[in-house]
Amino acid sequence: MTIEMREGYEGTGPGAITPDGCAVELYARLSVGDEPDIIASAVPAGAHILELGSGVGRMTHPLLERGFTVTAVDESAEMLERVRGARTIRSAIETLDLGERFDVVMLASFLVHAGDAEVRRGMLGVCRSHVADGGCVLIQREGENYHTDLPRERLDPSGFTIRMLSAEPVGDGVNSVRAEYVFPDAVWTQTFRARPLSKEQFEAALAEAGLRVDRYLTEDRVWVRAVPLEA
Repeated sequence: MTIEMREGYEGTGPGAITPDGCAVELYARLSVGDEPDIIASAVPAGAHILELGSGVGRMTHPLLERGFTVTAVDESAEMLERVRGARTIRSAIETLDLGERFDVVMLASFLVHAGDAEVRRGMLGVCRSHVADGGCVLIQREGENYHTDLPRERLDPSGFTIRMLSAEPVGDGVNSVRAEYVFPDAVWTQTFRARPLSKEQFEAALAEAGLRVDRYLTEDRVWVRAVPLEA
């Protein structure tokens, strides 16, 4: 299965680059923060998690260590080669149809902000169609000022610098966002399209897919637990 770069997405730096501009070698270096703890606190112990956009397993592996079963989905074979201990499926998220339902479906990495509204609808539709009755969907949103207060940078505790360089409007409420990751021995960049969503717009997008917010898991409302709307 050959996948071309998505329109408006690109990446530079050593190693393989995925269709949405992510560098496999970069993501293999990124440390996981408190996300696994946030996830574990919001779902039943031992739940089977469908992880949409797993990448190299940055969150997959800590979740496995916490006793969860994970089915990891990514469109990049190079990313999935780095995943250990989980069932892996190579597929674009928005067209996935496993014919199965899971205790938890997870859409992290700000994927809900896809610049193409049809891709976002597809992703949320996949979340709805794959979550079991009584299950939940965990979504990671952008922070309130993600597209503003630019450029900005922060030093990661592991010793590299993340720079958010720009977010330029490209029409229809979508921005072209450019990020740079500077390590002592390598530099990667990623350019991608993202659609800012207010809390109201986000909740409307969920409702369109047959989901609703159960609760916001973090004070900044970045992590969200959603559940299916009552039939």
